[in-house]
Amino acid sequence: MTLESKSIASTDFVYWSSLLSGAVAGLVVDIVLFPIDTVKTRLQSERGFIRSGGFRGIYKGLAPAAAGSAPTAALFFCTYDGLKSHLGKLATQSQQPYVHMVSAASAEIVACLIRVPVEIAKQRRQALSLKYNSSSAVEILYHAFKTEGIRRGLYRGFGTTIMREVPFSFIQFPLWEYFKQNWSSATGTALTPVSVAICGAIAGGIAAGLTTPLDVAKTRIMLADDGNRTGVFRVLRGIYRERGIRGIFAGFGPRVLWITLGGAIFFGFYDLTTRLLNSDESK
Repeated sequence: MTLESKSIASTDFVYWSSLLSGAVAGLVVDIVLFPIDTVKTRLQSERGFIRSGGFRGIYKGLAPAAAGSAPTAALFFCTYDGLKSHLGKLATQSQQPYVHMVSAASAEIVACLIRVPVEIAKQRRQALSLKYNSSSAVEILYHAFKTEGIRRGLYRGFGTTIMREVPFSFIQFPLWEYFKQNWSSATGTALTPVSVAICGAIAGGIAAGLTTPLDVAKTRIMLADDGNRTGVFRVLRGIYRERGIRGIFAGFGPRVLWITLGGAIFFGFYDLTTRLLNSDESK
């Protein structure tokens, strides 16, 4: 095998490894931690926690979340690892955090092509509104497409989701990569899937807390009635006038808990799956 063909094979393996590892990690997280996500959505709903269902039907919306989690996570990590691999070769060591930021932000934008429609179906099921309580995920998305089209229906809140995910990734992924790089020197132990999971949990928890207001705005926009369209900053101003700072950070606890636990499971399973695939490839 020539050097060029080895390089192509290595690149192909990076993409396939990222696809499979990301899919496994995303699916496990969304299924295991779905109830916490439901509580967070209902706390952020304009109708309030109790009127949105309280602790009833805590698994409402699981089907679209489970169906969309694997392809969304797979697409994200395929883009992230691919860009990181290519851009990392062009950057110096001191520029690597910027490589991680650009790679993560680009991957989030690509993943949102799947994530946003899935989030709309999931959150409208989670909120238990009378309008969508008996509707399936497909019916919710069809109604959104039929009444408002693609941009304002299926991709309602796309811009707000990007505004949430990109800052989140700017914080989470450079922190995750930094914690991994310094784990052995700081702890004196080898980097294992468990330690990768701990790094992911800490990085995710910090990023989740700081970006909660953007998550509140995204939830409100996605749950809004057909005619109620507004921008993220107007939504946040309205929430602040109604509920103050507590409204801006509604669902802070469940969001941080969900993403901290999710980060541990997600990055742990991602690293474990990647190691298993690498061991099979080397045989």
